[in-house]
Amino acid sequence: MHMIRRVLSFRIANPILSGLYYSFFWMMVGALILSLLLWSSGMQEQSLSRLIYVVHAIAALFGGMVAGKRSGRKGWYNGGLTGILYGLLIMVIGFLALDTSLRMGDLLLLGTVFASAAIGGMLGVNVRNNY
Repeated sequence: MHMIRRVLSFRIANPILSGLYYSFFWMMVGALILSLLLWSSGMQEQSLSRLIYVVHAIAALFGGMVAGKRSGRKGWYNGGLTGILYGLLIMVIGFLALDTSLRMGDLLLLGTVFASAAIGGMLGVNVRNNY
């Protein structure tokens, strides 16, 4: 049974890439929740701007936690780098898909995801399992 579990498991060795993977996973979960909220209530899309920042901050926090846990040291650095890369990828995707330009909100997003992921990285190092 141990052999089957090892064959079926998927693990990204690099802490930054694994943090980005988990960040995007939680961002998709948050986007699904926000779209269900939009669908089930009478909210307008324009009223979701603050909630989008919350979703990105939570996604970066979880990604930073994974990066810090996988690295085992320098949690703020690995988490912060994960957050910066996550924010830059979100900005590049927005530029390519929606043809948006650089705004002050993008710098706010970068600062938010950096701080959130750095805190997550510090938490991730401290909740690391010592086998």
